[in-house]
Amino acid sequence: MTNPNKCVGIPKESKPLEGRVALTPPAVADLIAMGCEVLVQKTAGEGSGYADTDYQSVGATMLDTVAQVFEGADIILKVKEPIGEEIDLLQKRHLLFCYLHLAANQDLMRRLQAIGLTAVAFETVVEQGSLPLLQPMSDIAGRLAIQVGTHLLHTPQGGKGILLGGVPGVDRGNVVILGAGNAGGNAARMAAALGARVQVFDRNPQRLAELQYLAPNISALYATAGDMHDAVLQADLVVGAVLLPGAAAPRLVSREEVGLMQPGSVIVDISVDQGGCIETTRPTTYDDPTYIDQGVLHFCVTNMPGAVPRSASQALTGALLPYLKRLLDNDWRECRSLHEGINVDAGEVVHPALLG
Repeated sequence: MTNPNKCVGIPKESKPLEGRVALTPPAVADLIAMGCEVLVQKTAGEGSGYADTDYQSVGATMLDTVAQVFEGADIILKVKEPIGEEIDLLQKRHLLFCYLHLAANQDLMRRLQAIGLTAVAFETVVEQGSLPLLQPMSDIAGRLAIQVGTHLLHTPQGGKGILLGGVPGVDRGNVVILGAGNAGGNAARMAAALGARVQVFDRNPQRLAELQYLAPNISALYATAGDMHDAVLQADLVVGAVLLPGAAAPRLVSREEVGLMQPGSVIVDISVDQGGCIETTRPTTYDDPTYIDQGVLHFCVTNMPGAVPRSASQALTGALLPYLKRLLDNDWRECRSLHEGINVDAGEVVHPALLG
């Protein structure tokens, strides 16, 4: 049964150039209609095109500081993991609900343990074998990976100076995608639509079959080390899109292999949130998104969908709202999807992917 005394707090996201907001005003209106109080930090929605007055008009309480939001709320609802001051403001009584990616952030995991709170990670909420709260951001990240990679291949950006789709009389570019899940599948669709030559590697026969017949310029291949090695060395753009739910991403491409790629090639590693699937991957932000390692241009921003916050916030809200409403129930732990999403429970790390 819904507990109307629970209060949801929505702080302004604090990562560099992160414009997403966890809930749009229409979703906040739904919560308030259920009797839930919603606290929103002022300007939290501006990056996604929502003014404070949009939240006020549906009944949200607008607060000046993040400290006020955390002090008044029972459920802390964010997009990305807490950083800096936010961690210090968390209390044992809080239920934290956001993307956490703790397998690649042991520091944060230890801090949450010490606080003693309960944390449910968006990326580990499971529904009939799928990841409903990760999927919309994976879809966006996959598409962005090709848009970004195409741009970075331009010479002024440090790339080798090719047009991925080619033109008559000119060979098309080579795109290699590691992983055929939501992110990898969307990347393959975008790259194929541009006209590139696309190779997608995975070990899921069903996903390979789906992508193989999606477009004539997509080759969906079983992920063997030798075939991936050969493909990466010939690639103009490599997209890392490997996902093991809640766990660190496996390293599929070594530093040595990156060094054998052609200078000016591009790597976009979407799996950087989980540590990255390429040995030369290191996290970056939109303040300074790229770096060169082994002569190859890398883009490894940990909040890629933050570049399109209006679209991303709307997509996330649509997926998130039913689960948030369930969290307001006193018996929310009986919801299997949310129960499987618990990473830290009253200070104890409980998710299997984090216990190894």
